[in-house]
Amino acid sequence: MNPVAEIIMESGGRMSFELFIRQAPLTVNHFIDLAASGFYDGLTFHRVVQGYVIQGGSADNTCGCPTELTITGEFTQNGFDTGLTHERGAISMARDEDFDSAGTQFFIVHQDAHKLDGRYAAFGKMREGFETLDAIAAVPTAGADRENRPLEPVVIKKIRIYGEKK
Repeated sequence: MNPVAEIIMESGGRMSFELFIRQAPLTVNHFIDLAASGFYDGLTFHRVVQGYVIQGGSADNTCGCPTELTITGEFTQNGFDTGLTHERGAISMARDEDFDSAGTQFFIVHQDAHKLDGRYAAFGKMREGFETLDAIAAVPTAGADRENRPLEPVVIKKIRIYGEKK
């Protein structure tokens, strides 16, 4: 049985994801370790692009926080054929141009974004909470010139993990 991640928002909303540990073991185990340590508690979704993605997991709640906690990118362009796609509700690791630069930031696909397939490490799929995803995607932002930052913080209260690493 695959582990499940539940993202609990400060606003009370919840999103639940099945994590595909067989297809993306490095990514899933890394995410589980971060969530279990409390790393994500109190961080925000700092980038919101309605119809595309919501992104969170930056230690300083910006897109520019480098991390030494990087992992190998599990996606086709980097030699890993996981078979996972970036359809609505997929959870995936954010990275910079370096294929092995994913660290703590992740994104959730609001609407199908297959242009990301094979280029980013999808590692799970939403099972419940699409109404929360839609609500977050609809928050007012400062716009693309300000990195699509929400005008009011969208805070992750906690990420709970059910099931075990493998």
